[in-house]
Amino acid sequence: MLETVRNVFRIPDLRKRIFLTLGLLAIYRVGSFVPVPGVDPAALSEFVKDLSGTASGSALDFVSMFTGGALERVAIFATGIMPYISASIILQLLTVVWPRLEQLSKEGEMGRRKITQYTRYLTGVIAAVQATGIAIWLTSDAASTSTGRTLVPDPSMLFYVIAVLTLTTGTVFLMWVGEQISERGIGNGISLLIFASIVTSYIPAIQDAARRVADNRLTWLQAAFLVALVFAITAFIIFMERAQRRIPVQYAKRVVGRQMRAGQTTHLPLKLNTSGVIPVIFAQSIIMFPPLILAWPKFQDVQWAQDLNRQLQLAMPLYTLLYVASIVFFCFFYTSIQFNPVDTTDNIKKYGGFIPGIRPGKKTAEYLDTVLTRITFWGAMYLSLVCLLPMWVLYGIRLHELPTWLGGRLFDSFPVWFKEGFDMSPIAFSLFGGTSLLIVVGVAMDFVQQIESQLIMRHYDGFLRSGTRIKGRRG
Repeated sequence: MLETVRNVFRIPDLRKRIFLTLGLLAIYRVGSFVPVPGVDPAALSEFVKDLSGTASGSALDFVSMFTGGALERVAIFATGIMPYISASIILQLLTVVWPRLEQLSKEGEMGRRKITQYTRYLTGVIAAVQATGIAIWLTSDAASTSTGRTLVPDPSMLFYVIAVLTLTTGTVFLMWVGEQISERGIGNGISLLIFASIVTSYIPAIQDAARRVADNRLTWLQAAFLVALVFAITAFIIFMERAQRRIPVQYAKRVVGRQMRAGQTTHLPLKLNTSGVIPVIFAQSIIMFPPLILAWPKFQDVQWAQDLNRQLQLAMPLYTLLYVASIVFFCFFYTSIQFNPVDTTDNIKKYGGFIPGIRPGKKTAEYLDTVLTRITFWGAMYLSLVCLLPMWVLYGIRLHELPTWLGGRLFDSFPVWFKEGFDMSPIAFSLFGGTSLLIVVGVAMDFVQQIESQLIMRHYDGFLRSGTRIKGRRG
């Protein structure tokens, strides 16, 4: 391994790419600590300290994880790269229903450039809307410390203009940084920015776990179990992300020009998890929305709203049910966008291929659709398990929180560890949560695969000298 690392830095071009990637990521981290102009630094420091002492587990914790803590610090990168991710997903969904975009997607490089340009414009719009919301929140009563100090001493129109311009420019700059990493660095730039945000949140999570061990709120045996759980889930994610169903495809002999090409047998790889981590992000984004509405002051005195808000909190039975249902739905929805059995069947038929035992044409499309439906179901179960298992371990399986008419009292006698879990703080969810592990492991696999490809291209050994090549999620 050490010799492989030396080989990486012996190659001038590869060394330059790695240093460029690290330098741009360092700029991103520095910007995550630069506050928006007009915000009182002393009040902001006190606000962050008060926020870290709460156990909210709210939407702020989830969004803050993707910004590397820049949101709670009200930094210039507070909106992060998520507006670009949202714009990309929206354009990808519109490609299916808007004929103009569908035509552009089939026009090769020029069409892709046009779609990329539209994505940039939409990113600016989404970032401006989010920046306006953050600016309004900064001047509200919610953005105040426990001592009554406000984050913005002078909430004038000038502050709103400066805040919106600063936050929007921060997102556009991060979009440019991601594109520079993809073109001149190593790995996918946008994915690496999210990777860096999540990894930096691991430090406070580890510190929180260490404090709980020191205070005897977490035993050494429980801490060892959590570490083993992280390694086990990581190995499971690597195994499942590389899992695929290989459908054999036979190509008959054909004449190309004056040459006769012999028939060949290949396979069509269908990934178990075709949709990646997108269903999990979509599911969490949707589930976060109702609690935000129910937390408004006008719902504080409404009993049914408060009961519903409690059931939609992290690890509660209704939250778990809706979470799994959303993951399954978005797995099938996004897979149907990513993979079209009819188009795949036409491409196979166009080059003289067929699946042995299956009639070409409509029967082949139906067969591919059936196989894809089955493996997508198991892919959805895999994503649900990865997301639910850490949540259950940290916060328990709260079946005793069910209403009485649904049998909630039947679970009152269950052990405390079953009902409450390890009772960890919400910040620990960034380390042990399934979403963060899915993203971190997947991006790390792709990053290492690209370095491996660069080494092999220059006749160096890869990371594994046994002849086995490291593969990413798409390898």
